[in-house]
Amino acid sequence: MPLDEVSSLTGETVTGKKMTGKTMTGKTVPGRSTNDISGLPSPNFAHLRTMTDRLGLWEHSQLASPRPEHGFCTDDNARALVVVCREAEAGSNLADLAETYLGFVLESRVSRGSFHNRRSTEGAWADEVGSDDSQGRAWWALGAVARYGPEPWMRQAGAGAFEESSHFSSPHLRSNAFAVLGAVDLLASDPSHTKALGLLNKATEVLLDAARSRIPWPETRLTYDNARIPEALLAAGSVLEDRRMIDLGTRLLEWLLWVETDGDHFSFTPVGGWQTGEPRPGFDQQPLEAAAMAEACYRAWRITGNSAWRLRAYRAADWLMGRNDTGAILYDPATGATCDGLKEDSVNRNQGAESTLAGLATLQIAAACMKADPTAATN
Repeated sequence: MPLDEVSSLTGETVTGKKMTGKTMTGKTVPGRSTNDISGLPSPNFAHLRTMTDRLGLWEHSQLASPRPEHGFCTDDNARALVVVCREAEAGSNLADLAETYLGFVLESRVSRGSFHNRRSTEGAWADEVGSDDSQGRAWWALGAVARYGPEPWMRQAGAGAFEESSHFSSPHLRSNAFAVLGAVDLLASDPSHTKALGLLNKATEVLLDAARSRIPWPETRLTYDNARIPEALLAAGSVLEDRRMIDLGTRLLEWLLWVETDGDHFSFTPVGGWQTGEPRPGFDQQPLEAAAMAEACYRAWRITGNSAWRLRAYRAADWLMGRNDTGAILYDPATGATCDGLKEDSVNRNQGAESTLAGLATLQIAAACMKADPTAATN
């Protein structure tokens, strides 16, 4: 489905009828149209600090309070390293958090170069090797800190650990997408990095094989972090200067956008997944999906120069602030916490690491949409 036919986030439905911004009571928001890309809050890192101790980022919370009894995971600390390094590049004072999360990821390495995932409250590792997703996210975090790290020693440590880690291999699409994004970040800082280029080619091939074997989406069922798959193809295609790969990533993202759009807002795939023939909307919807969609659309804008993608990236952030299926607000500007899910009649008011990081990442993209020049670096 071509981008200009995708329903409504530009303010037009496929039938050409103009949509207007709505409150949860159904009234039009005064002075606010679906084409307005202003007024979203900036990322606030206060709650992230509350969720962090000397070892790393706690995984779960009870409302706004960390739950230490559930321990830590590399998944979340890797995500956190990506987010704070991006923000630190913009001049924010987050180097201490970056140091904590980098330390966690480096300590998660096992002797053969893979990564642990689960860690107890006391700091003991609870697995021999983590899930494939945690491996991919660890690679992404190392590439991100090599590119954006707030201190030279952090950038060097990330690049060095990337070089020393074993060869990544996984059949899982999202794990490969995360690894692709890490390789892309590292290549942005060192275009001659042989290991990053090798990882990029191998992980991208897994995504390409799946995308070519099934149309319009490489899986029978949408699950989680869905937009990472097209984002990785867009990112890899840009680095490899492969127009067909960029086009494939764009087509996948257009289809996902069509599926996850309802009127003037996103209606994301719920935690239980979705496939053709099942009813929509579904609940619980996760902030993770907003972050993935925002980042994929933003990357599409930077690569293609098509400003329609910019608006879609911003609309993904607007989902946090009530432009969603119920009108509920999930992000708290006063603390920077994000609720764990959108339910049909409420929100999950726990504010764990994954959701809080998703909210921060999404709002980082919204801020970038307000100022970025799409003719600048495209990776």
